[in-house]
This record gives sequence, C-alpha cells and structure tokens, in this order.
Amino acid sequence: MKNKFYQYIQNLQDQICKGLEDSDGTAKFREDLWHRPEGGGGRTRVIENGAVFEKGGVNISAVHGKLPDSMQQLFNVGEADFFACGLSLVIHPKNPMVPTVHANWRYFEMYDDNGKVINSWFGGGQDLTPYYLFEEDGKHFHQTCKTACDKHNPEFYPKYKKQCDAYFWNAHRNEARGLGGLFFDYLKETEDMKMEDWYNFVTEVGNSFLQAYVPIVERRKDLPFTPEQRTWQEIRRGRYVEFNLVHDKGTLFGLKTNGRIESILMSLPPHVQWHYDHHPEAGSEEEKLIKVLENPIEWLN
Repeated sequence: MKNKFYQYIQNLQDQICKGLEDSDGTAKFREDLWHRPEGGGGRTRVIENGAVFEKGGVNISAVHGKLPDSMQQLFNVGEADFFACGLSLVIHPKNPMVPTVHANWRYFEMYDDNGKVINSWFGGGQDLTPYYLFEEDGKHFHQTCKTACDKHNPEFYPKYKKQCDAYFWNAHRNEARGLGGLFFDYLKETEDMKMEDWYNFVTEVGNSFLQAYVPIVERRKDLPFTPEQRTWQEIRRGRYVEFNLVHDKGTLFGLKTNGRIESILMSLPPHVQWHYDHHPEAGSEEEKLIKVLENPIEWLN
C-alpha cells in the first residue's frame, strides 16, 4: 500500500502543478529534492510571483525511521518504526478576490520489531480560505467535495465536513480559518472499509482537487481590487499564519520528526499584516465574511 500511495501522490503532484501553472499562465514551479538524514526525503515544488499566484507550494514527502519520542507520546506507543508519506499544498493568490486553498492527503504505517505492520491509516482533506465571500464559490467547492464523497458513502461528506469545521477553528480567535471542506484522519481498516477501500476514497478526493479550485480561480482572478482590499487580504493572512503555527498538526509533525523546515513552512504567505484590535466596518463585505467564519454554515442546504 505504501508504494502504491506514494506512486499516486507523485503523479498527483505533477497533475496539480500543471493545472495551476496553466491557470497562472506565467509562473512555473521550482523543484527542490531533499533528503532526511534519519530516512526518506521529498520533492518540494514552489511557485512565486506569478500572474495569479503570489506564492504556493505543492510538496510530497516519504519519510521513515524510528518514531521520535514526541510522536510515541502522541500515539501512546513505545519504541516503533514508522513510514509516512503525503502530498501537502497551499496556494496564496495575489488577487484578494481569489481564495487561498489548502489540501493534504497522507498515509502512515507503524511496525513492530520484526518489521510487521501493526497499524496503518489514511488522512487528509481540502479546504478553502477566501478573503471576500462569494457564495457560489463556497457552494462549488463543497459540492465538488460532496460528489467525491458520495461515490463511496453518503455519510462521508456530512461527517468529514463537520470534522473540517472543527479542525480548522482558530480557537484563540473564536472563528474558522475559512469556509472548510473536508478533513479526515485515522482512516483505518474496519469490517466495512478495507485499506484498499480507503485508498480509493482518498484518491477520489485527491483527484477532485483541481475541479474544486481552478474554476473559482478562473472566475475571480481578473476582478479589480483596491489597495484597501489588499490590506484586508494581508490581515486575514495573519490569521492563516496563526493557525498554522499554533494549531496545525501537520506542522507539528514535521517539526517533531526533523522534517525539512523550508518545506514545512512553505505554507506561510509572503506578505502579512497584523493590526492592533482590527475590526471591519459594520455592514461591509469584510464584516460579511467574518460573520460566516464565526458560525460555520451548511453550504449545500
């Protein structure tokens, strides 16, 4: 399974990078290959200063070795060997009318002293973080997520949508990071779902990503915007940074397993602002977004 999924994310990285390059029309991804001293490595691809995308990364990695002490405590296990691979992406557009997007799909194995797999699971998801609220974009993104889920189980979309709303919650701000999408973790073998079934589900979601995001980019990338709207985008990006550095489990895992710091932090936008005690004007488009972030909504009702 680990070889099969790693092959899949290599191919998916190629597909997503090409789709985003086509949408940008100018910039190309720069590639860095890196190696982890304890075992494994990855392929980081970053796009910067494009016509549409100010900064973004589409990264894959496959790492293995001894499970660090911090991860042993997290998983409540003793010494063990592990393997983890995944694709992680974050795209920050220039135009504040185009939303930021994040996605991640991953697979994890743990082994006993004889090298036998004693635990394995999938995780991942995709979520949308706009700066201005276009309801049709939220509906499109969530409908694409639901369509992918429904091919496997009609209960998946409402379950993983709810988990996404709960996970991407900036608790210290009491607001969502964005409009959500899907979030799932610890997808393990059950009587109803074999690991092959979970593989088919996770790859279905991965394959839906470009369809979920690119049509939104195409609708918004040429809209006019003001310097004030750009400032608002950078203030909201600050909340994105706060979530990634305070709450995000993937960032924590990368830092605790001696991952490549440049790849782990590629999700941080290049231009960000923090204004003291900032509040949008009453009745403004900016306030409209905040009200939705304070109370996650059902996009497909």
